Amino acid sequence: MDLLEQTNVETINLTEAAVNTVQTLLVQKEVPNHGLRVFVSGGGCSGMQYGMALEAEPRPYDHVIEKGGVKVFVDPTSMMYLNNATIDYEDSIMGGGFKIDNPNAVSSCGCGTSFKTEGSQGAAASAGGCSSCG
Repeated sequence: MDLLEQTNVETINLTEAAVNTVQTLLVQKEVPNHGLRVFVSGGGCSGMQYGMALEAEPRPYDHVIEKGGVKVFVDPTSMMYLNNATIDYEDSIMGGGFKIDNPNAVSSCGCGTSFKTEGSQGAAASAGGCSSCG
């Protein structure tokens, strides 16, 4: 009898709109070989917040995910909160921006940049509002 080993593959998904936007940013900033760092830090009205930056190379122990030619760097702690999240880019009349659909978040701020997970501490956003949502 063979034992099947299940491997938990941690990943982040990017929509086509997000990939296209990151590729455009890399060209505009003249850093075509950089990747997109996605991270989670403490703060925001829900206790944790998302962040993104362009970086030349991954750090030791980073998860490196490539989607549509775009490299995404995620540190191990952030990956615990972002596993299976989807990054999208939405362009609207009020302005465009990246949006993260995070299946690990039990609540999020009205602007979508702050969130709370099942085990995290943080102030609950009242009626989805956030003083930092501008």
